[in-house]
Amino acid sequence: MPGPEKTHIVASIFFSNPAAAALNEIRTAPIVRFSVLALISIFFLVDPFAAIGAFLAITGSFDERRRRRMARKAALTCFIVLTAFALGGQYIFQMLGIKLPAFEIAGGLILMLIGLDMLQAKRSPTQEAHGDTEEGAAKEDAGIVPLGIPMLAGPGAISSVMVLVGQASSLWNWEMGAILGSIAVTALLSYWVLAGSSQVRRMLGETGIRILVRIMGLLLVALAMQFFVNGLTDLGVIPKL
Repeated sequence: MPGPEKTHIVASIFFSNPAAAALNEIRTAPIVRFSVLALISIFFLVDPFAAIGAFLAITGSFDERRRRRMARKAALTCFIVLTAFALGGQYIFQMLGIKLPAFEIAGGLILMLIGLDMLQAKRSPTQEAHGDTEEGAAKEDAGIVPLGIPMLAGPGAISSVMVLVGQASSLWNWEMGAILGSIAVTALLSYWVLAGSSQVRRMLGETGIRILVRIMGLLLVALAMQFFVNGLTDLGVIPKL
């Protein structure tokens, strides 16, 4: 007669689900959780879907080839600006004497304001000031300003990158790899969305884009609250659970 321990081992072999266990282990791994957080926060703040209207207004008289070139320049500008702040974020903290909790609270407030505007399906003034679209349409090449900055790489996206960098243990660590990878993926997705803006708008329609922006705004507000709470916790205002 096998003992209870052997019976338990045999039962575990036959009735456990190794695939589910492996998937759960991957899902709860710190690198996966941090990477997903980085990608979601950066992409939602860049928010290329909300920039479609302004992009089409600026490039309305352009042919398809020139429109793609403008989208590529805007996405590349977004990548360069956010990567520069990611690589120089810790040096900026040290130079100005800014502690991470203070920036988490400030970044959380900025994200909250942007998220509340997105809940109303409109662009935040921090991303698109009044007259930016008209000024961009009058320019011969608006790929860098205002499309790249501030419509894509605005204060919210920069703040999010800086907060994420503050959580990295060192400049050359897997967290930085996750942040830089998220920036690259966001820039690539932004290029695809803007380059195919006519098709995206036709496929989703104005209503679909507004619904998508509102959903992203809701998640962004929740993320902003998390940043805010993390800052207060790190300062000791809220006890750590």
